[in-house]
Amino acid sequence: MAEHNELGKLGEELAEGFLKQNGYTILETNWTFQKAEIDIIAQKDNTIAAVEVKTRSSIDFGLPQDFVKNAKVKLLVKAMDEYITSNDLDAEVRFDIIAISREDKKFKIEHIEDAFYHF
Repeated sequence: MAEHNELGKLGEELAEGFLKQNGYTILETNWTFQKAEIDIIAQKDNTIAAVEVKTRSSIDFGLPQDFVKNAKVKLLVKAMDEYITSNDLDAEVRFDIIAISREDKKFKIEHIEDAFYHF
C-alpha cells in the first residue's frame, strides 16, 4: 500500500477513536453512493454528522481542511441525502471535517463542525 494510503487509513482510525471518545456512535465508515464516499457517518444525540477526514504528513502546503473542494462537498451532500432517505432517518444533519496533521511524531486532530459554512 502506498504511504499516502496508509496515512489516510491511519487518519480515519484516529478520527473514529476521537469521535467515540467525544460521545459519538459510529454508524458507518467508508459509506459510498455513486461517486461519493463519506469517510465516517456518526451520531451524537439527534445529530448525524457526515465526517470528511483529511490527513496530512505536514502543513507545509496547507491545512488538511483546505483540500476539501467544492466538488467533494456537492458529492457528500448528495450521498448524505441518499443515506438519510434510504434509512428513513429523522435527525439533524451536519457536515464536519476532521483535520489531522503530523507534528513531529504526534498527530494533531481538529474537529471542525458545520465545516462547509466555513468555506
